[in-house]
Amino acid sequence: MKFMKLKKVLRIFLHIIFWGVVAAIAAIATLLLVYGGNLPDYRHLATYAPPVATRLYASDGSLLIEYAEERRVFIDFDDMPPQLINAFVAAEDQNFWTHPGIDVQGIVRASVNNPMHSLGFNTTFTGASTITQQVAKNFFLTSDRTMSRKIKEAILALRLERAFSKKHIMTLYLNQIFLGARAYGVGSAALMYFNKPVSQLSLSECAFLASLPKAPNDRARAEERRNYVLRRMMEEKYITKEQADAASAEPLNINSGFTAQMEDAFQYFAEDVRRQLLNDLGREVLYNQGLYIKTTIIPEYQRAASNALNKALDTYNAGRSDKLQGAIIAMNPHTGRVLAMAGGRSFAESSFNRATQAMRQIGSTIKPFVYLAALERGISPEAIISDTPIVGWRENNMQWKPENYDKKFLGDIPLRFALETSRNVPSVRMVEQIGVDAAVDVAKRFGVYPDDMKNMNLSLALGSGETTLEKLVLGYSAFVNGGRKITPKLVDYIEDRYGNVIGGHKTEIIEWAPELTPPEEKAESEPLSDPQSLYQLVSILQGVVDRGTGRQAAVPGHTIAGKTGTTNDVKDVWFIGFSKNLIAGVYLGYDTPKPLGKGAGSHMAARAFADFMKEALANEKNQPFAVPDGLHFVRVNRSNGVAATEDPSGMIIQEAFKTGQSPNPLRTVEQAQSDAVVGGIF
Repeated sequence: MKFMKLKKVLRIFLHIIFWGVVAAIAAIATLLLVYGGNLPDYRHLATYAPPVATRLYASDGSLLIEYAEERRVFIDFDDMPPQLINAFVAAEDQNFWTHPGIDVQGIVRASVNNPMHSLGFNTTFTGASTITQQVAKNFFLTSDRTMSRKIKEAILALRLERAFSKKHIMTLYLNQIFLGARAYGVGSAALMYFNKPVSQLSLSECAFLASLPKAPNDRARAEERRNYVLRRMMEEKYITKEQADAASAEPLNINSGFTAQMEDAFQYFAEDVRRQLLNDLGREVLYNQGLYIKTTIIPEYQRAASNALNKALDTYNAGRSDKLQGAIIAMNPHTGRVLAMAGGRSFAESSFNRATQAMRQIGSTIKPFVYLAALERGISPEAIISDTPIVGWRENNMQWKPENYDKKFLGDIPLRFALETSRNVPSVRMVEQIGVDAAVDVAKRFGVYPDDMKNMNLSLALGSGETTLEKLVLGYSAFVNGGRKITPKLVDYIEDRYGNVIGGHKTEIIEWAPELTPPEEKAESEPLSDPQSLYQLVSILQGVVDRGTGRQAAVPGHTIAGKTGTTNDVKDVWFIGFSKNLIAGVYLGYDTPKPLGKGAGSHMAARAFADFMKEALANEKNQPFAVPDGLHFVRVNRSNGVAATEDPSGMIIQEAFKTGQSPNPLRTVEQAQSDAVVGGIF
């Protein structure tokens, strides 16, 4: 009888189990029918490529800065320390390696412990979501606390487990999870919090990172949460009690928020690169595609440039309330590669880049272009120009009396002497002789003035026009590179995260050696000027530094050429100079133009140029400027252009003459006074 009753009870129990299983299957089928048919496609996670920070590197391979909306460093599973993985498993999902995507034991445990914890019993509040479920949520779902989301999460987790290995799921999780301070993934978090790669993390640091998913921005309880993870690791037999105790005793030296700590000196250059690439590539590619950007900047040059500029500004600004600003930019004149750039005293104070964005009157730095127009017309570098008062000059219905900077007049002087000493009156006479359009055309041809510049007038030919320091340096580059128009180059090449070069083939970078000559550029257009006229101009600009207004720009042991520049009332001062393979320009002035005051002048910019070039050329051998064919050299008296054999009384220099040109004939004082024009020049 008892056996029959037991059999009946057993039958009922089996029926209950059977129908319970049927109900469960029906419920699961219903859930799959309702929620499983419209879930995201998870298959693309097989080739997971998360948003990764783009990194900007200097020419020597040193890291400058990262660009990213989410800071992330992708780490492969095999490159992660085992204790880091163990820490996350112990803290987040102790049954990760065995469950099918959802943890039934965890669900039961949470359903018992959590209500008791809420009622005040001594139980630990636990979550029921597995690491696989978190992957499903992080990649495909919202964080809404709804039953439908949890069901979708569970279904996706089951599908992920069938599709991928546990290692792949763990890799997805540890590279995608948010760990505070804009850090996504353990690779980025290791850099953010401890300034080290994951391979160098200690047990204590691994436990700290594993504690972050629950409260990523709560630093106050950092040690408490780290110690909890260490206890869980001990309970799961990943570490011993001795290891847990030792790690718990370690202080957590957490950074306030690490990022690529770029020196202020590099910020102007990096920001110009960012703006350019943002325009060329778009925000998504620049910030999320993990690009490797190799730039042209040379760190030693950059530091030397910033130091030289700030030295000049600090010297002037001492004791003044209004602070002078300025800029410096250095390039390879043959390739346009920007080697150094400082757009002001400090990027932190002002991000306005005065090297590339500030439009300023260029003053006497325009004169080489004016005199090149004369040299191109066959006028000799020793042709005589009259440095005497001009009376009654009118332009645009205004009477104008041109003056020299020193308020003096020197009489008849050679073209070379006039440019080396930056005389204004001879420049006016030169422009009058060759024509305003011809003079300004050279500046336009060399890219200093825009092609569509209108209202051509004498003042433009004398430097009243505005341009940027960068464009002025590019224009001067053509003097020494064979007359080639170049464009500024900030980036040598860009690689995507897989090492493929973006936008064409990798640029071949040739390091200059003293015995090398610049490679010939592929001619995309005709040279801007003929080589003989260019050399004559460069020779004169070398004289500016050797004995003219640019003496402060001299670099002992090196051949340097250049030109000073000062605008009206000394509101802006300039120096643009170059060696054979390096060109640099310096600009100083107030952001709102006003006179610099007594004692200020272009010598300030020239000194800053020299300070930079001394550092940049310290380990370089001297390289004279290349001399083109067809010139012949004659020793002449600098003051009058007469051959030294006929008049050795003054400073004797070497002059470069084209075919058909020769030194000036020796003349008496009476002849000089009676001559109105010599060689067709006023």
